[in-house]
Amino acid sequence: MSAPRRLAALALTAVVLLTGCGSGGDVRGFLQDTYRLTDSDGDTSVYSSPDPVGTTTAAIVDAVPPAERQADGGNEYLRYSDDIVIVSAAASGSTVRVEDLDGRYRGGFFAFLGPGFRPGSPVGSGGGGGPGDGK
Repeated sequence: MSAPRRLAALALTAVVLLTGCGSGGDVRGFLQDTYRLTDSDGDTSVYSSPDPVGTTTAAIVDAVPPAERQADGGNEYLRYSDDIVIVSAAASGSTVRVEDLDGRYRGGFFAFLGPGFRPGSPVGSGGGGGPGDGK
């Protein structure tokens, strides 16, 4: 194999490996390719799924594994490195909302979900946390 072809093959392999690695791969891309967009505002998008919450959540988790997952009141919360995905019941199927972690999340909005969902938990933001986190 010639040097330029070998370099191109290595570059392609690196892109494939990097795309598939790590939590949060490209959850937004998966949602866009899989579900119908119903609303969008800045870094927040809302999609419609014809399937119930459990089936929809399982499909998302199988395609792009989250860093953390919690359930509360019939909703499923999936935390990725840069996004949070909330799957909720709808009249027919479910609603999938994806929003950037810089919004409500960093202010402690999802702290009630416990470990992995309190301020300071997302990768790259100081991590760890402890008593008094988010106060």
